[in-house]
Amino acid sequence: MNKICSALAIFALIALACCNNQSRDTLYPNEFPLKDVVLLEGPFRDARDLNIVTLLKYDVDRLLAPFLKEAGLPAKASSYPNWEGLDGHVGGHYLSAMAMNYAATGNAECKRRMDYMISELRACQDANGTNYPDWGEGYAGGMPNSKVIWSTLQKGDFKAYRSAWVPWYNVHKIYAGLRDAWSYAGSENARIIFLKFCDWGTGITSALTDVQMESMLNAEHGGINEIFADAYQMTGDEKYLTAAKRFSHRMLLDAMSAGIDNLDNKHANTQIPKAAGFQRIAELSHDKKYFEAARFFWETVTENRSLAFGGNSRREHFPDSASCIDFVNEIQGPESCNTYNMLRLTEHLFRTDPSARYADYYEGALYNHILSTRHPEHGGYVYFTPARPRHYRVYSAPNEAMWCCVGTGMENHGKYNQFIYTHINDSLYLNLFIASELDWKEKGVKIRQETKFPNEEQTSLMITKGSSRFSIMVRYPSWVMEGALKIMVNGKPISFVNQPSSYIALTRRWKKGDVVQVYLPMHTSIEQMPNVPDYIAFLHGPVLLGAKTGTEDLKGLIADDSRWGQFAAGEKLPVDEAPVIIGDDKSKAADALMPVKDKPLTFTAPALKLINPAEIVFEPFFSIHDTRYMIYWRIVTEEQLKSGAGLLN
Repeated sequence: MNKICSALAIFALIALACCNNQSRDTLYPNEFPLKDVVLLEGPFRDARDLNIVTLLKYDVDRLLAPFLKEAGLPAKASSYPNWEGLDGHVGGHYLSAMAMNYAATGNAECKRRMDYMISELRACQDANGTNYPDWGEGYAGGMPNSKVIWSTLQKGDFKAYRSAWVPWYNVHKIYAGLRDAWSYAGSENARIIFLKFCDWGTGITSALTDVQMESMLNAEHGGINEIFADAYQMTGDEKYLTAAKRFSHRMLLDAMSAGIDNLDNKHANTQIPKAAGFQRIAELSHDKKYFEAARFFWETVTENRSLAFGGNSRREHFPDSASCIDFVNEIQGPESCNTYNMLRLTEHLFRTDPSARYADYYEGALYNHILSTRHPEHGGYVYFTPARPRHYRVYSAPNEAMWCCVGTGMENHGKYNQFIYTHINDSLYLNLFIASELDWKEKGVKIRQETKFPNEEQTSLMITKGSSRFSIMVRYPSWVMEGALKIMVNGKPISFVNQPSSYIALTRRWKKGDVVQVYLPMHTSIEQMPNVPDYIAFLHGPVLLGAKTGTEDLKGLIADDSRWGQFAAGEKLPVDEAPVIIGDDKSKAADALMPVKDKPLTFTAPALKLINPAEIVFEPFFSIHDTRYMIYWRIVTEEQLKSGAGLLN
């Protein structure tokens, strides 16, 4: 624990020393600016580039309309109708996405749209101060009925606040968009608006007691505590750290810091951003309670409450142990927003504790959930990913279906290069095996990672420019068997004693032309559904394998603009008629999968004994679209089969 506290103290000092600096790597000191990590040819670059095409189909004036309306300014277009009552939330995500994609690619249109949004938001902020001097000074939100909600909330009257749809959640998105426009893209105007907006937030709640704050925070409020922690890091002003703690929900903080899982039947994406805020507060204040809360939250969600693709929740809520069978029966599987926020929490935890277990989770969730939620042709986003056998997913269309997961989806595919490499002092962490090129300006070196992973079981790093002494920390993934990982430097094998889920330090003076080759043998394994051990998923290395099962009745495959269009409302095929595996030893089920020649990550399983037999071809789940599928399989023993016990749900 002393080691943890020391690490937190070091990061707090680094953060405060960097206050007011204008570069991304000072807000998150271990990350490289997105422009310094270039994606090379591969599925992640393809996804990023298609996402930009999709993003540029949206009408910026329609996204801005709620902000202008609430500020008393004439709108230039009509608001989007879907999810009316939460107007403005997607506009914040869109601003973040513009900043990320401009930072990552230099796309001029993304920058133009970002700058335009910032100028319009500044006009809104100014108008709010003029038109509503009693409550609106600094306000830059688009929350419907803002005048009534905030003017009464500041007096401790929560009637309008409670009758509205999650006001703090709504404004959190534009807070985050402004922060990101500064931290990713260096917009000083965004920084000015952001800090004025933070002053509004501290002021509007300044008269509320601790009891009133806790009552207010019973409504979903996004990661608003994280926002004020960021403002503290940007300025060094203690009032923002005080606000971050006041906006930390004690209901969750107290339980998690004591190692108590109180998440049963709670709305999942209400809780996850709170934990990301806990970690930011811990990182900047070295407060052990906040660190313990964030760490335990991550552990209990990833170890006890997550499916094989990294997602969690059904019907948007964490089930209790007895209700986990709902993952099989419900069509509302894990929500994409949840994984977006879990990855954010993971990044924050990794900064103060660069443990391979965080990168292991991150990798699996990135490939199996985030990458799978973007349609490979039209770029639509996914809300729910059902685990129900033989069901399907629904995709959004541009300018329609303005769900929360459309907002996070806009961001997800613009920052694939964010966690490939991180650094602490003279150590470079190789976290992800994604084709890319890093320009480590501080060391004066460029490093090119060439790989077709996961279609090949290796990656190579080449120093293409410069010379410097540092350590390359190569991740030994949890999915590579003990003793199977191989590393060569300039053709010579490297010996090490590390176990899976660790980092191997390669320390030397690196120079142009040096090559590191990492061999990553993959094998097929199973993972049981939480609290439902009779359902298993198959993974090859970190990649979840699924199987297409038909295209009948894909109702609403591309969602319309209806309120509930995110539901895959086609026929729910009977679960008991899906293929069921017969096997006395679950662990041996993976041995039945046989690779298909010349088709990477594709398998058949002719030796599997099945009830309701079907021709099954296993392939990466992230490549399965526009079809029904299976990712979880019921497995029963011969004895169960003979007795007829447990075959029906």
